[in-house]
Formats: sequence, C-alpha cells, structure tokens
Amino acid sequence: MKPLSVSLTALMTGTLFLEFAITLAAAVVVSGIVALTLSPLMSARFVHPPGMEGRLTLLVNRGFDEVRWAYGRLLDAALEMRFAVVVAALLIMFAAWPLYMFSKKELAPVEDQSHISLYYEAAPDSSLVATNRDTLALVEAINSFPESWYMWSVTQAWGGYGGMVTRNWRERERSTEAMFGPVYGAISQVPGLRLYPRLDPPLPTPGQYDVELVMESDAPLEAMTDVVGAVLNAGWRSGKFMYVDTDLKIDLPEARVALDREQIADLGLDLASVGRELGTLLGGGYVNRFNYFDRSYKVIPQIGEESRATLGPLLDLKIKTPDGDLVPVSTFARIETGAAPRALNRFQQRNAVRVFGGVAPGVTKEEGLRVIEEAAAAAGGQDITIDYAGESRQIRTEGSALVVTLGLSIVLIYLVLAAQFHSFRDPLIVLLGSAPLAISGALSFSFLNLTTINIYSQVGLITLVGLVAKNGILIVQFANVRQALGLAKIAALRDAALTRLRPVLMTSAAMVFGQLPLVFVSGPGAGARNSIGIILVAGMIVGSIFTLFVVPVFYSLVAADHRTGLPIEGSGETPTYSQPVGEL
Repeated sequence: MKPLSVSLTALMTGTLFLEFAITLAAAVVVSGIVALTLSPLMSARFVHPPGMEGRLTLLVNRGFDEVRWAYGRLLDAALEMRFAVVVAALLIMFAAWPLYMFSKKELAPVEDQSHISLYYEAAPDSSLVATNRDTLALVEAINSFPESWYMWSVTQAWGGYGGMVTRNWRERERSTEAMFGPVYGAISQVPGLRLYPRLDPPLPTPGQYDVELVMESDAPLEAMTDVVGAVLNAGWRSGKFMYVDTDLKIDLPEARVALDREQIADLGLDLASVGRELGTLLGGGYVNRFNYFDRSYKVIPQIGEESRATLGPLLDLKIKTPDGDLVPVSTFARIETGAAPRALNRFQQRNAVRVFGGVAPGVTKEEGLRVIEEAAAAAGGQDITIDYAGESRQIRTEGSALVVTLGLSIVLIYLVLAAQFHSFRDPLIVLLGSAPLAISGALSFSFLNLTTINIYSQVGLITLVGLVAKNGILIVQFANVRQALGLAKIAALRDAALTRLRPVLMTSAAMVFGQLPLVFVSGPGAGARNSIGIILVAGMIVGSIFTLFVVPVFYSLVAADHRTGLPIEGSGETPTYSQPVGEL
C-alpha cells in the first residue's frame, strides 16, 4: 500500500517517484511469491536437521537464545508497568509534530553539480561596451579560483547571465557549496555590476534565485517602495541571506519633453507635426529598405549617436515651420529629467514587486523564504497579497504533501490489515505501536540537523510506515493464533513476542544494513541518498526497538479475546477452537 500512496501523489513527489513506487510494489509482489514457493523448497534442501547444525549455526543460535532470554525479562518488566509504557509511547508519538515543525525544510538537498550560476545587472544607462568590459573583469575573478575550469556568459547592455564551471569533483578539494561564499566575496568586488550567484537546484525548477516572493497590490509601484524597503531591511538583518534585492528599482534616467502649446500655435505648428519631426530624428524607426549589391538594407533615419549621448543637442534640433523657417526646439520646448522604474511588472493582472535573495551557506531556502514572508506580512498589511515564484512556489506547494500522503498511506495500510485480521482493533495495535514511534525516531535526526525535511526524506518516511508495520504484524498475528489455541492473552502475546523476536531482528537488520551505504555515500548526488538513507536507517532502528515492547503492551490492553472455546472443568469435554484469525 505504501508504494501506491506515493504514486498517487499529484505533485512533484508523485511525478519523480512513480518509478520508485512501481519498482517497490513489483519487488514486494515477487518477494511474496518467492517466500511462498521457493523459500520452503530451499529450506527443506539446505537447512540442517536438529542435532546436525554446523559450528557457526550453533554459535548464532546460542547468541539469539541469550538475546531472547534478556528480551523476555525486559518484556515482563514492560508488561508490569503497562500504563507507564503507554504514557511514554504517547509522549513520543505527539513529539513527532514539534520535531517536524522545528526541522529544517527544503525542496531537495543541495548537490555538487560542478556549476555555479551567475546573474548580473549593470547600471540602467550602461552601454553594451561598458557592460562587456565589466564582464571581462568578472571572468578574470572567476578564473582566479584553482577549482575553476572556465566561465561562460551571455552579455547585453542591461547585464547578463552565465556560470562558473568547476573541475571534476575528484580533482578539487572543495565542493561548490564550500566555494559559494568565497566566490561571492570575490565577484562582489567587480565594479559596475550587481551580481547574484546561485547554486543550481538539484531538481528542475523555474526561477533564477533561491527565494522569490511576489507582492501584489492595486496601488502604484511608487507607493510600494516603503513596504519593499522594510522587507529588504528585514532580510539583511536576519543574517540568513548573502544578498537580498528587488526588481522594483526606480533609477532609470528619464527625460520628458515638455511642449509649450501656445508657442507652438504662434509658430503655426501643431503637436502632431512636432511629434512627427522629433520621432523621425530620435525614434530610430524603420521606414524603408534599399538594395545595394544584391543585399537589402533597412533605412532608419536618426541623428548620430554622439548627438544622442546627452540632452543638450536635443534642444538645438531644428523644426521647419509652415513659412519655411527653421526654429530650434528650445523655442517651444524644455526637458524635464527624472527617474522611472526599470520595469513595470504585473502578476495575475495586478501591479507586482518581486523580492528575491540568495541564502547563506547552511541556511535552507525555506528558512529564508519564511523570513521574507513574515516581513512582507507585517509591512504590507491587508493591501498587499503575497504569492510565490520560482522554486519558492514549489517549496510551499510540496511542503504540505507529506501530511496528506502519509495520512493516505496509514489509512490504506489500516484498511488492508483490517480485512486480513477481520478486526478493527488489531490493525490499530500494529500501527499505533510502530509507525508513529518510528516516525518520531526518524524526525529526531532531522531535528538534530543531520538531514532536512525534503522530497526524498518525505518518501523515506512514507516507506518507513510500511516497513515497521511489518514487525507489528508478525507479533499480533502469532499472538492471535496462540489465543485461538487456548492460551490466555498475556501468555499468548509473550509467547508470540519471544517466538517472533528472531524474525523481527533479522528483517530489521537486513533493512538497516541494506540502506546503510546510502548514509555514508559521498560525491555528486550524495545529498539525496544521505537524506533517504538516514531516515530509513534511523526509523527502522528506533521503530524496531519500540515495536518489541509497545506492541505487546498495546495488545494486552486493546486486543480482543480470540479464544472461541474453553475447557469445562470436570466435564471431560475437549474444547473446540475456530481457525486462527489474522493469518497472512
């Protein structure tokens, strides 16, 4: 059921792990068939009969006998103080929520992809020549790092984008995450450019920055400057950002030509003819084509670039009046200078301002996003609507997927077990005695910053529910069988726990050692493997330990009496029993 719950997720979790879910489900089906067919045949062929075991087998059996004896004493102690065990188990269950809330969250762990993306802006009035000159200084700063292989870039007048390609990770001592801070410190000294570096996201995501928050309003953009300034200040004060900025930059030089209508009328001109004359000289509009040696060229009438570099020559331009006289533009016009926004952005048909930033090393993108969210909510009030763009939108969309998918997984497992046990109590014992405790154990490692809550650890938690529930099924099913054969509840569950101890330990150890390489793997892609490995290994160890004690305690308090016949004293009658329930 757990693979099905993963594959039904409609968001990126379900899209990325559909193959994982199908593979796991197919493996479970095949292993079940092998366990029912091939395993008995192999056991009959290779298992030694009693009294003919080898030395290693005898040694292992003696070790398990000692573990079984110690476990029996601990189990008796747990059954004697059942209510204390129940209270402790409930406290651990409820601890899962604060452990989850105070764990670091991100969409996916940062991976070493041998590349650092760069986005840069030039001054609003910069020319392509000036921006290219500053970009060459940027390339020189990047190539000064010994880990750098080369830098690529696309430069335009307003700025550009590019990337630092590093050497193979085996040929350098530092990862791209360790290089990120020094690289930003070096390139931030390049004059003339405002730089925004970024570690490439491990999953395909839109956007250019680690954090992107959109503030929408019906007010003019100029009226939102105070709110944006407060959000930026909060981001800098938090210490979680290497840089934080906005696309609302009212620094674009603007010149407005103010016309004296009365003077124009006195000269016999009209606004349409004046605008047409100035547009021809300054607009750079395409008017025609001409052929020259079998090549077609555009005709663009415009005054020279040196005359357009400053505002002074504009007033010296001559306009012909109806009388044929040439009068300077300064006769009927003046130039008013000011500043305007670089871009008029809209989001969902409303005026919008985007606040973006790059988080500092060791800070997750969700932490940075939360800082900007709180600052925008406090500064904007009810007039500002908060939305998300880029990777931040996926973080907020995927963040709630864990609770829904985990709940669906538990419900499906409960329904399947209820059908197999023919009981609503027994599945409750299995799930309450194993799944929440294992989840709390796994989340304690994310709380200690050994991993984060991300898309991989979420799938690990969902998989963990089915894995630890198996241990509880072994104990509960065998206890029901022993009850059906006439044993009292306490005696049946004790016998079941001691008998099933070895299968529980063996299957749990197999799972732990099978996932252990994921915990210690390094290199590119290690973040995702470490995350799911830590969750599964920690959850299986903690969940298996709790299952061996909590499930028997819950069984003694909640399970029904499965004995269907009792011996009648002095009657000499033989009791009859129904078939064992809950056999899997």
